[in-house]
Amino acid sequence: MSCYVIAHVTVTDPEAYKAYTAETPGTVAAHGGKFVVRGGASTTMDGTAPGERNVVIWFPDRAAAEAWYHSPEYQAIVPIRQANSTGSLMIVDGHDG
Repeated sequence: MSCYVIAHVTVTDPEAYKAYTAETPGTVAAHGGKFVVRGGASTTMDGTAPGERNVVIWFPDRAAAEAWYHSPEYQAIVPIRQANSTGSLMIVDGHDG
């Protein structure tokens, strides 16, 4: 079953955050993932948006998503994200078909 990483982020230091966004794609690809949504314009239609930047990453299954998140390569750049943004990151099971 497909699995998604969904992040809602507000970047607090755009210049420093660039170091995180430059490294993330390689860590995602190494675990079979691909970006479905990476920033871009959004319109909140109902409620309050949890962040200014929305990211959705597809993985073939939960094991791949969790392996990516816990990988030494990704964990090495997590402090950059945390120091230069606020928000949330979650793993969500998808539906195939």
